[in-house]
This record gives sequence, structure tokens and C-alpha cells, in this order.
Amino acid sequence: MSRWVGRANAAKRLAPLEGRPGRSVYEAGRARFETADETLVVRPPFQLDHRAEYETIHVRPLLDAIEEDHCVGAVLVRLGGYAIGVFEGETLVSSKVGQRLVHGRHRAGGSSANRFRRRREEQARVLLLEACEVTARVLGPERERLDAVALGGDRTAVRRMIELRPELAWLDDLALERFFTVPEPRKAVLERFPYDLYAVEIDALDAP
Repeated sequence: MSRWVGRANAAKRLAPLEGRPGRSVYEAGRARFETADETLVVRPPFQLDHRAEYETIHVRPLLDAIEEDHCVGAVLVRLGGYAIGVFEGETLVSSKVGQRLVHGRHRAGGSSANRFRRRREEQARVLLLEACEVTARVLGPERERLDAVALGGDRTAVRRMIELRPELAWLDDLALERFFTVPEPRKAVLERFPYDLYAVEIDALDAP
């Protein structure tokens, strides 16, 4: 069963395994640890370049990767709001948050529903264009030093936003594999984001 664990707790869970009998395999950005009691497959949030096999449990390369800080841009967008920021490690160093009204779906039919749909689509477009402008303004100057970009909120809204501004296609080039589903993006959500950003995926399997 796979779960996401905060990096401090992940380190506490994994560190005691160092040197125990078993087998360790580092490949494809993951580490696999096999003991007589359990098998763990661990994927850190950022690139794990280490590739090796050990006839013992060797977690140090993984712990080093988990502990490393990164410069990361965050683009969290839903229909109704956005939160854009830059993190150095777990510190939010710049950000901009905004909200705009986007009506919910109209349940009735007929011409009034069509007018409501067009109005809703225009509200969404205005919100997404604003998110584009803010993303370019906040992340653009930091582009060369960003290690990664975390995309989150609503997947469809983020995709539509990037499609509206082709010059933001570079976000996909730096995007982390994980998409971060978050509630309505606000400053408090952005400030709590480092916990999820640095969380480690741990999959506990049956013993080999």
C-alpha cells in the first residue's frame, strides 16, 4: 500500500534499517529494500540518480536525497483562485495569491443555461489568464535557478492555463511527476505546501 510520508518522518522510519541483513536496489529513481520481514519501495520527491545494488540494507544514499533542499516553483490553480510561489528549501521566498468568482454549473437547460455556460467560461478564462500573468511574473525571473516546478490544484485548470500561454510550456519541462491536488489555493495552503512538496512515497509490499 503506497502512502506519502513527510520527509522527517520518512527519515525516522528508514534510518534504523541501515546495515540490517537484506538487499537494496537503487534504480529508476527508486530504492527497494528487502528484508526477511518486509519489502519497501521508496521514491523521493526529487530525482534520485543513485544506481547500485547492495547485499545489505543501505539507506544512506536515499536519506541524502530526501534531506536535500531544492529551489522549486509552485503553480496551484483551480477555477476560483490561484497561488503561485517560489520555495528555497521549505521557505516561501516570493508568492502571489488571487481569487476570482467562477460560477458553478447551471443545472437547468434551454437558452438561459447556454448564457450561463458562456458567462462561466468567460469567468474561467479571465481567471486563468490572470494566473498566467502572475506565473510569468513570479516564476519567470527565477526560471534559470529552479530545480523543479510543482503543479497542483485542479489538473484541467492547470492544463488550460498553460495552453493559454504557450510561453509557459517550460513549466511542463520542469514539472515534478506528482500532481498536487489541493483545496482552493490560498496563502495558508501555499505556506503549508512544503510538507507535501517534500513528502516521500513509501510502498510497503509483502516480504519476498
